[in-house]
Amino acid sequence: MPREQDILDELTELACRLRDERNWKQFHNPKDMALSLNLEAAELLELMQWKNGEELQRHLDTKKELLGDELCDVLYWVLVIAHDQGIDLRQAFREKIRKNNEKYPVEKAHGRAAKYNEL
Repeated sequence: MPREQDILDELTELACRLRDERNWKQFHNPKDMALSLNLEAAELLELMQWKNGEELQRHLDTKKELLGDELCDVLYWVLVIAHDQGIDLRQAFREKIRKNNEKYPVEKAHGRAAKYNEL
């Protein structure tokens, strides 16, 4: 089984190769990449718009490929932004989870949807 580092590196390499082979990096400043990330996230939301509960789940079950495509579009931008900004996603993710564990202790947050400052 590949190590997590190998997987993230492989995905980042694929994303950057797609971009670089097309000479798109010239358009990739941090602001525009963040905008693109948000636009792709909005397309993910659009897929779910106006549906809730069981209807939403049935809809997503029939749209698995499209759901995967939209998630991958979001992931593309996350990987490319992290690459260009020198962010080690593995380490950053571990640190963010550590912070969330502090902000949302199990004994206060279990089963609750409250924000950390409301626990």
